[in-house]
Amino acid sequence: MLDFVFVAMLAILPILAWSIYLAKYRRAYEWHKRIQTALALVLLVAVTAFELELRLITDWKDLADPSPYFQRGQWNPVWFSLLIHLCFAIPTPFLWSYVIVMAWRRFPQPAAPSDYSRAHVFWAWLAASGMFMTAATGWVFYWLAFVA
Repeated sequence: MLDFVFVAMLAILPILAWSIYLAKYRRAYEWHKRIQTALALVLLVAVTAFELELRLITDWKDLADPSPYFQRGQWNPVWFSLLIHLCFAIPTPFLWSYVIVMAWRRFPQPAAPSDYSRAHVFWAWLAASGMFMTAATGWVFYWLAFVA
């Protein structure tokens, strides 16, 4: 599951960027809405499966034991990178959920610019930045713990 989430984030970021491009430059707001909703659902399933596996099936620390950057019972680069990763990974799904729910509520059907557009762009850029940082810090953690 760790490998799956690593690869999934490689796919999600370009799709996220493409979706933003469609809304900002092509004015394809309905496609943007569909893509964002689909990405949110895919990530919800992936993160839920990931968390269930890590909490109920696999002890990630056992997998990280061979890493030269990991040592049980003390601070090390793996723990430090995990802490930084969690600073982005925990709030980002809530922020992204807020952006999506508010967009569903505040934009007309079919999706089009409205008086909510400015607020949406602000919160959406924060959410997209959070997603990027979640991916980047997750990749650093993955490399330090399981690849190095």
